[in-house]
Amino acid sequence: MRATRAAWPKRRRAVVVTGASGGVGRAAARAFAARGDRVALLARGREGLAAAADEVQRAGGEAIVVPVDVADAKAVEDAAQRVVDTFGRIDVWVNNAFAGVFAPFTEITPDEFRRVTEVTYLGYVFGTRAALRHMLPRGRGTVVQVGSALAYRGIPLQSAYCGAKHAIQGFNESLRCELLRDGSGVRTTMVQLPALNTPQFDWVLSRLPGRARPVAPVYQPEVAARAIVHAAGHGRRREYWVGGSTVATLVANAVAPGLLDRYLARTGYETQQDEGEYGAYRGPGNLWTPADGPHGRDFGAHGRFDDEAVPGSRQGWVSRNRARMGAAGVVAGGLGAVVTAGLRRRG
Repeated sequence: MRATRAAWPKRRRAVVVTGASGGVGRAAARAFAARGDRVALLARGREGLAAAADEVQRAGGEAIVVPVDVADAKAVEDAAQRVVDTFGRIDVWVNNAFAGVFAPFTEITPDEFRRVTEVTYLGYVFGTRAALRHMLPRGRGTVVQVGSALAYRGIPLQSAYCGAKHAIQGFNESLRCELLRDGSGVRTTMVQLPALNTPQFDWVLSRLPGRARPVAPVYQPEVAARAIVHAAGHGRRREYWVGGSTVATLVANAVAPGLLDRYLARTGYETQQDEGEYGAYRGPGNLWTPADGPHGRDFGAHGRFDDEAVPGSRQGWVSRNRARMGAAGVVAGGLGAVVTAGLRRRG
């Protein structure tokens, strides 16, 4: 029997999260587990995956760990089949795994650029294909593409990552059109995120003179996780914008992209690195091997920016409750009209 809208939040789903060993993927896995979902954790880093599985179980969910490099299409297909063999189906697939290089374009080698593209873009393509293979025959399921404001607005020092995120945007739009045309019950949606307090800035391959950091304002990864879980249950919506900074960036880019080019040219280098005591900092890098492997450590969901990171987003709440806000606006408008009419009659 088809679940009703009211019952849907209580339904125990089979969820796949890529890049689940740290950062946003780790926070999202916990958030899905908190609602009782069964969560398949896909990533390369075994230390992070083991810790993530423990967190999922303690949060009330059921976890399986599937070590995989999402740039390997066959390995992703095999991972999806293992999830189905274990959970019986896939209800939600969250594409989140990524890689990046912090450096001017001319200092990124062709192999590095290719690797970022294979993980961050083709990893989403391969994940989506694996998910659809199991969702389309059932006629139901949701694919959540974890995006970024950088899917619309490129910034300096992250050309490979920005290019991949732009590619995901175009790919997802094309796929969405095809699913709509077919009348499929399978949904795809995208969540555009702001700067987040994740460990990526301490494990990314960097050639900056200072230590890589997110552009302020910085949000906690749980802000992203709440949006991802909501999108998974409301996949009809085309996309979600999370954080006031995301909205401001995308609106500014739509209105005055040339002006934003010049602004970022002046500020983009300084705002993406901490200089100070670290000097020419080099993180372990996770482009070719998982960051937790050689160090035998779990990086967790949070980065080093807890002191400045914002734990919530009013804009995110409004985005998730757009229909409710619209109804409230109609009611408020109606009450305003009644009051105005009453005042006119009294006058």
